[in-house]
Amino acid sequence: MGKVIAVCTSPEKGTQKHNVGCARLVEDWGIEGDAHAGKWHRQVSLLSHEQVEAFRSRGAVVDHGAFGENLVVEGFDFKALPIGTKFACNDVVLELTQVGKQCHSHCAIYKVMGGCIMPREGVFTRVLHGGAICVGDELTILEEGKA
Repeated sequence: MGKVIAVCTSPEKGTQKHNVGCARLVEDWGIEGDAHAGKWHRQVSLLSHEQVEAFRSRGAVVDHGAFGENLVVEGFDFKALPIGTKFACNDVVLELTQVGKQCHSHCAIYKVMGGCIMPREGVFTRVLHGGAICVGDELTILEEGKA
């Protein structure tokens, strides 16, 4: 079980997101108003709060959303979960579709931060069922994917 620490969006791809507190997720689309929403497999990105804190412990001054992540969640090592894992938060159901990603060559996030943990620590999901997610909500694993 995990706890939602931040819900972040941005109007443009490749930029830092900002914590909006609550957001509406739309089935097979993503977060309303977020640049990464669309009919594809990377609708909502998740990053472990513990990984953000580890990056901060090395001296980085970063806010939630700095790596382009939509949801910062405490209590999960997302990269260790298999593709197909399903998560529930309130009415929202997410399915893990990708672990990690190829980083853009020195994107805006990299230039500001001097590095990025999203390519190795972040995961991507698609929205199977929509609803609202807010800071403080509980995220649980409904079903673990097949490794």
